[in-house]
Amino acid sequence: MVEGDLKRVVVAGGTGLVGRPLVQALLDGGTQVTVLTRNPGRLNLPAGATAQNWEDLPTLLEGADAVINLAGEGIAEGRWTASRKAAIRDSRIHATRRIVAAMQACRKPPAALVNASAIGYYIPKGASPVAESSEPGSGFLADVCRAWEAEADAASALGVRVAVVRIGVVLAREGGALPKMALPVRFYGGCKLGTGAQGLSWIHLDDLVTMFIEAARNPAWVGPFNGTAPEPLSHEVFMRLVAKRLRRPLLPVPGFLTTTLTKLLLGEMAEALLLQGAFVIPARTQVLGFQFRFPTAEAALEDLL
Repeated sequence: MVEGDLKRVVVAGGTGLVGRPLVQALLDGGTQVTVLTRNPGRLNLPAGATAQNWEDLPTLLEGADAVINLAGEGIAEGRWTASRKAAIRDSRIHATRRIVAAMQACRKPPAALVNASAIGYYIPKGASPVAESSEPGSGFLADVCRAWEAEADAASALGVRVAVVRIGVVLAREGGALPKMALPVRFYGGCKLGTGAQGLSWIHLDDLVTMFIEAARNPAWVGPFNGTAPEPLSHEVFMRLVAKRLRRPLLPVPGFLTTTLTKLLLGEMAEALLLQGAFVIPARTQVLGFQFRFPTAEAALEDLL
């Protein structure tokens, strides 16, 4: 494959917050896109994309320029019961394992596998910047991310280039974290959660889509990359920027109160997703010269809110 030339790409998880605009961007660039799904007839895909069943995987992967794997149950779509945690883990592990197994059946495996992961790999961390070389964190999310990435790395033995994108908090107009964070601020009820000092490592959706495409087309992208903007902030500073953008106050609610209420409402998920964090920087991404359209939170919020 000539660098920059993506003729045919297979996308798993192509209908979610990141997947749908990614598919559209690939199509806009002249790429033939196939989206893996259990129900090909029920998807409303962008014009030009093709939906195919997972059972056709070995044939679909044969000679593809890249596979982009975003498949997995949403981590913030419900309390973390034992069954919910199993679904979060198993959906990621099994989908990735199935893709790699199908590559083994190919005479000509795909040139690249770009696999999603998450900055949960590092959490919890303190105030020091976290780069791709940093040690993993502990707990459920860190364990899931390590196992997920290990499944993707197995494709390397087949001669497939593997790039892993550890995604931060994705900022988008519709869906994801930002509308939920902005809603109480709009109605004069916004406040920091917990101490507010926990790291919030974010990325604008447009930059993340571009990053996945760059990882698919550029042979220099090998190994883990942080899918975050170069300006991680504390949760409190980020919320103050949201309030400033919306011209609303941020209420001085005591941290112990928001901590207690958040834990009561969300249980274990509150600690992992909202009350802990890390200041993640895209060190390897920047070394390769990736250009962010929205390198600062102020610029991203100006575009999105």
